[in-house]
This record gives sequence, C-alpha cells and structure tokens, in this order.
Amino acid sequence: MKAARSFLAVPGASVKMAGKALASEADGVFLDLEDAVAPDRKAEAREGVVEAFCGMEWGGKARMFRMNAMDTPYFYRDVIEVVEGAEESVDAILVPKVRCGGDLYALDILLAAIEKSIGVEVGKVRLEAQIESAEGLESIREISCATSRLTALHFGPGDYAASVGMPQTSIGVEDEWDEVYPGHRFQYVMHRIVVAARSAGLRAFDGPVADYGDEEGLRRSSRIARSLGFDGKWCIHPAQIEVVNEVFSPTEREVEWARKVVEAYEAASEAGSGAITVDGQMVDAASIRMAEGSLEKARAAGLL
Repeated sequence: MKAARSFLAVPGASVKMAGKALASEADGVFLDLEDAVAPDRKAEAREGVVEAFCGMEWGGKARMFRMNAMDTPYFYRDVIEVVEGAEESVDAILVPKVRCGGDLYALDILLAAIEKSIGVEVGKVRLEAQIESAEGLESIREISCATSRLTALHFGPGDYAASVGMPQTSIGVEDEWDEVYPGHRFQYVMHRIVVAARSAGLRAFDGPVADYGDEEGLRRSSRIARSLGFDGKWCIHPAQIEVVNEVFSPTEREVEWARKVVEAYEAASEAGSGAITVDGQMVDAASIRMAEGSLEKARAAGLL
C-alpha cells in the first residue's frame, strides 16, 4: 500500500489551490466542502470538486472530498452531485462528525444507488470517517464495522474538544490547560481510535495543527500521534507537509534495527533455532512483527 502519512486539506471552491496541492509532496489531498466553504458557496464548490476530479492529473493520489455532516441540509447534494458529476473519478469520501454506524450505513445505501445509476462497480467509492464527538467515540466500534467501504478513521480534535466541553486555545497542540492535567489530554480518545481502527483492519489519522507557523508544536503533535500508532496526520498548509512526512516515516535507525531483526530471524529459522538475539537483546515474535511493519512502512514511503 502506498504511504499515506500526510493529508493536505484544500477548500473545494478553489480549483487553483487544488492544482498547487496536487503538485506538493503530500501523500494525500482532499477537497473540502465542509468547514472550508461558506453556506452560500456550497453549490459552486461542488462544481469545483467535479472539475478538479475530472480535469486534473492526480498523480496516483486518491481523489477524495470531504462532504458536509449528515445532520446538515447539504450532505445529500454533496454526495449525489459530486459522485454523479465525476462518475468513476471519485475514489473516496471523507465523512465528518460521524455519530453512529447508521450514518455510514445510510451513505452506503445512497452510494450503491448512485453507482448503479452511473454504471460503476458498487462499492467503488470508499469512505473514511471522522470521530469528532462524544457520541461518535462511544459508537466507535459500531462505526468501524458499519460498512466494507470504510478504510480509515480520522480524529477531529477541535470539534471533539467542543463536544466534551474541553477548554482549548489552539487546535492540535498543547496549551496552558495541559499544564493542569497530569498527562496528554487527548491520549484516551486518540488511543481508542487507533484500537478501533486496528481491530477492524483500518488505517488511523490524526487531525491538524491549526497554527501552521508553529513547526515545533507540529513536530511534537506528530510524534505523539505516531507514538500512539497513528499512520499519519492532516496538514492545513503546504508548509506542514515536510515535518509530517518526516515524523511518520521510519528513521534510518529504525530501518537498520528492523533489518537486523528480520535477518536474525531468517538465520535462526534456517538453523532450526528458536532463540534470537540482536545487539544483546532477546527478540520475540512481537519484535519480528514490529520489524516487518517498519520495513513495510519504509518501502511504502519509498525509503527502500
């Protein structure tokens, strides 16, 4: 699977910005019809998304857009107009503020009808779900298994904080409130998302850092997300891509260790030995799986 470390968000109403985003080093790009588009520009933005999907070279990047939430009057037209307009060009839809498995089930039914009507394979359009509320987090197991279209879960830190009444002065980074709480305030929700994703065979992505000029904060936020098991992170500005790609790629040291572990395992297997030691440390089956995972990520990122 191709690496998906960085996701760059682009306003759906700006075809020009979409072109620049596709030329960037971001692993993924999504065109946003939700927060980035004012209510009176939704229809125009849908047309822009169709134009970008059909008229631009995406260079292997999935053609994905973020629809409006299911509790708005905009979502159904987002789905119908973009998928019917772009036809086979739509690869995935990012679904914000998912509350329960029923949200994704309803979209699955709607998409199947559209796919049949335009003559594309049913199930072609994938779904990726944002967990952004207390309700969504409580239903996360149901959400993660709601449809075979689902391929990833995304964390929305800003809306989640608002949902639970958590004070926050800057989205995506630690602030003065983190000095009060003895630990990382989002550790629970972030790890729960990763666990739900992995148990369902999905990928997991962390949300954005709002202050795109705060490189140190972005790096720390990215390292925390990677340490919890996330595959990648959102970017809201091209200046954030390099740091995110770097943090979510295996380091040279990780790759070297992984190679040693795999080579030692293969040698022990050939010799019929069950005991494996690397650099003076005993290596078990879990170590081998982690090493293989690191090498797989390095290959996906083009490092091997």
